[in-house]
Amino acid sequence: MNLRLKRTPGIYLVGFMGSGKTTVGRHLADRLGWSFFDTDAEIEHAEKMAIAAIFDHRGEAEFRRIEAEVLREHVRWIERGRPAVLALGGGAFAQEHNRSLLVDNGVTVWLDCPFDIVQRRVAAHYGGTLRPLARDPRKFEDLWTARRSAYQLADVHVAIDCDDPEPAVAAILAHPILR
Repeated sequence: MNLRLKRTPGIYLVGFMGSGKTTVGRHLADRLGWSFFDTDAEIEHAEKMAIAAIFDHRGEAEFRRIEAEVLREHVRWIERGRPAVLALGGGAFAQEHNRSLLVDNGVTVWLDCPFDIVQRRVAAHYGGTLRPLARDPRKFEDLWTARRSAYQLADVHVAIDCDDPEPAVAAILAHPILR
């Protein structure tokens, strides 16, 4: 395992909503024997409200502030030697201050999922109550396109082409950065 992971044993899964970060993250953490955390789930638990409700009642800026604090807290735990896989919310890695935090605190992995798969997964998972940023189909696709430039800054790029998480887990574990 590389020196960066030995020093701060964190793997951060980034990518657009519906790309499989939570599913792949759970499988990856299980294979590594590490803890797993989903930052969106952590926020919903701490705030006792759904992400959509936070967006609707407090606004996106407040959500991003909470998200950054949750991420900083997990990085502090990882810096203390607690190995973890984190699934970041779709917009977290698009924020420069979050990317800067992760640079020397583990490895970032972009789960690059085609838009048609993302669209299907988000619609199937959330049904009629789409995620706040997925409510307008045109804006949803524009956001997917816009965020790709941030995701490309991740240390590892894994193409997602199916719903089975195991090929993604295998690709992550086989990547030279993890040796």
